[in-house]
Amino acid sequence: MTWIDLTAKIAIVTGGGAGIGRGIARGLAAVGANVVVLDRDEAGASVAAEIRQGGGQAEFFVSDVTSDDDVARIAEHVRTKIGSPDILVNNAGTMLPGGLDAVSLADWDKILALNLTGYLRCARAFGAPMLARKAGAIVHVASIAASFPQGHSGAYSVSKAGVVMFSRQLATEWGPRGVRSNVVSPGMIRTPMTEAIYRAQGVEAARQKLVPLRRIGRPEDIADAVVFLASERAGYITGEEIVVDGGFTRTMMGIVPRPGFEDK
Repeated sequence: MTWIDLTAKIAIVTGGGAGIGRGIARGLAAVGANVVVLDRDEAGASVAAEIRQGGGQAEFFVSDVTSDDDVARIAEHVRTKIGSPDILVNNAGTMLPGGLDAVSLADWDKILALNLTGYLRCARAFGAPMLARKAGAIVHVASIAASFPQGHSGAYSVSKAGVVMFSRQLATEWGPRGVRSNVVSPGMIRTPMTEAIYRAQGVEAARQKLVPLRRIGRPEDIADAVVFLASERAGYITGEEIVVDGGFTRTMMGIVPRPGFEDK
């Protein structure tokens, strides 16, 4: 018997076409879940095909999580053609640069619509069958930027902080109705979205030095935490946030000069 078995569970993964979303979709499929990959372009089709080629179950749908009609249509299709969702992973998101004195309100609204309001929209649509059944798990992907502001990134940090509080509120409101809600906050993860940063000379080595585990994270590291929270092994956990950053955000005291307490 495996420690985590999601056989016969239906799992929705938004933004599942690349990077962390791809890792999560693959991780859920590896423990038996029937994965529904959602993404705004056809990249998700290759992820679903990859899962099926490996013997797993997966389908892909083009989806815009900022659209009420789009999400409602797909939720209805999943419910009637595939089955009632057991797991939702809210992962779709992006970032636009800009300091708070200059970021356009259009860009600000765009990020909040995708990174935060999109999570509510999907929770309502895919969580409705969970509430009716009084069982289900929702995992939201946030960021270490939810607690540590990332400058010149427009609404990104604000949106991720909102995700953490949204999850906590959802946990208190939906917990009595059988649905759990938790957050995974990644940090220092190498994905296609951050690849250009890591390719810049000296960046990877400099970042590794900042991480106590002395490596940059992989999408699979996030997937492992998501799979755990989605499973019954986390059945008494709700309203929590797991930070997956190799210990990076625990190093604050290390930057404070303390003569006599340096590494030898």
